[in-house]
Amino acid sequence: MQTFDSILTDRGSKYAVSGAPASSKDDIQAALKVLCGNKKFAKATHNTWAAILDGTPIKNDDGEAGAGMVILRMLEREDLQNHVIVVTRWYGGKHLGGDRFRHVQDCVRHYFDNRDT
Repeated sequence: MQTFDSILTDRGSKYAVSGAPASSKDDIQAALKVLCGNKKFAKATHNTWAAILDGTPIKNDDGEAGAGMVILRMLEREDLQNHVIVVTRWYGGKHLGGDRFRHVQDCVRHYFDNRDT
């Protein structure tokens, strides 16, 4: 699991992005277990994720409605399959409205641009 912490901050909310190869739902759960093994990430408000497993999309918003679909669409455009991406948000006390989707996009873009290949 490769993680980029403190990607951005807005109105007190903080974001990070992580990712790992995943060819099954079990691989995704294992990656999430590794991520949440870090108490900081286990205590996050949202660990939203998405993956495309052999052409089949799968996602989980973890309470951040619509964010999993944002990640999924970016995976489709990048044509990245069998890889899970997790965007983590620590809520800062103020609602971000539609800006939260831009922040999810920024985090995923950061991951694409900086991940080990």
